[in-house]
Amino acid sequence: MNQRPEWLLDYTNNTHSQLGEDGVIAKILEMIPETDRWCVEFGAWDGKYLSNVCRLIEEEDYNAILIEGDAARFSILKSNYAKNDKVFPVNAFVGYQKKDGLDTILQSYNIPRNFDFLSVDIDGNDYHVWKAIKEYRPKVVCVEFNPTIPSEVFFIQSAKPNVSQGCSILAIDKLSREKGYELVCVLRYNAFFVDQLYFPKFQISNNAPHVLRKDLSFVTWIFTGYDGSIHLAGCQQLPWHRMNLYEQKMQLLPRFLQHYPDNYSKSQKILFKIFKNFRKLFRKVRL
Repeated sequence: MNQRPEWLLDYTNNTHSQLGEDGVIAKILEMIPETDRWCVEFGAWDGKYLSNVCRLIEEEDYNAILIEGDAARFSILKSNYAKNDKVFPVNAFVGYQKKDGLDTILQSYNIPRNFDFLSVDIDGNDYHVWKAIKEYRPKVVCVEFNPTIPSEVFFIQSAKPNVSQGCSILAIDKLSREKGYELVCVLRYNAFFVDQLYFPKFQISNNAPHVLRKDLSFVTWIFTGYDGSIHLAGCQQLPWHRMNLYEQKMQLLPRFLQHYPDNYSKSQKILFKIFKNFRKLFRKVRL
């Protein structure tokens, strides 16, 4: 066994990818004994910008099905690969119902059922679209997760097209095991899974999400003091909105009640009871 379970991080490298995905994908596929040189990516954007498959197309001569729902981006995608007859651009939104799921979309193409690589990046329903795939079983799957959620938290967003919250890596890892996959590498936004048939080749002694995930730069921790004060650590920001979170604006108790309850004076106990009752009444009024 390798001494470091996260050894695949040593291979991070970018050609077109964002945070080293290209190098990790290359190494994972190198470990797979038989490959067919087929890949699928959605949403593919223009097929090049921060793409997880563009290097495979350009340097490894891969066949690719690139799926993009946005019309403007799809137009550029189609233009970028107009001269490559191994690339099949598809203008569609991949969903989690039979009518719009990946199984239905891929049926129109002569792609192997266990094609090499699938990249799922749709900023929200990634969990649900992977769960819905039944007919195809890619050897390697890359799925985006919400990097602000701690590795120990289980969270699945509602399966709604207009919701963009994302899911936790713990939830996606649980889904992967149900589908017969094993986690082998975690980057800031993306988790990589291989068919459990190939997992022994990676010699990873412990592939729990909290072990393989090393980049926690987007996580904000919230904890409380014995006195009821609320504290923040870590990112302390809404990363995509670029807005800071402030401890002073998140305090639940007024300053004069921020003491350990057993140490309250008689007047503080009375004020705390009034404060709690006022909050309960306020919530009922708001509802």
